[in-house]
Amino acid sequence: MGNVSTRPKSRKTMIGQVVSDKMDKTVVVVVERKFNHPAFKKVVKSSKKYKVHDERNECTVGDVIQIRECRPLSKEKHWRLLEIVRKVVTAEVKGKK
Repeated sequence: MGNVSTRPKSRKTMIGQVVSDKMDKTVVVVVERKFNHPAFKKVVKSSKKYKVHDERNECTVGDVIQIRECRPLSKEKHWRLLEIVRKVVTAEVKGKK
């Protein structure tokens, strides 16, 4: 039978901020992390961008979202939108053109 696991694989989850929503069904999310530098003993901030699948195009720039790792959907996209943690409030001025 081989080594067949019946347990579901645990997938990575992260929280980040949407920086671009110009593509169809895809958003770019930046995830920041802080860690202590091993040699200098200072707190270092590091960030990385991920392309995330947004099936319903519901995210906008500035939203804070939770993402989960999934199978590769394209060359660079292998994360899915799990939930919108905080939606950004856009102030639209009515009556102005």
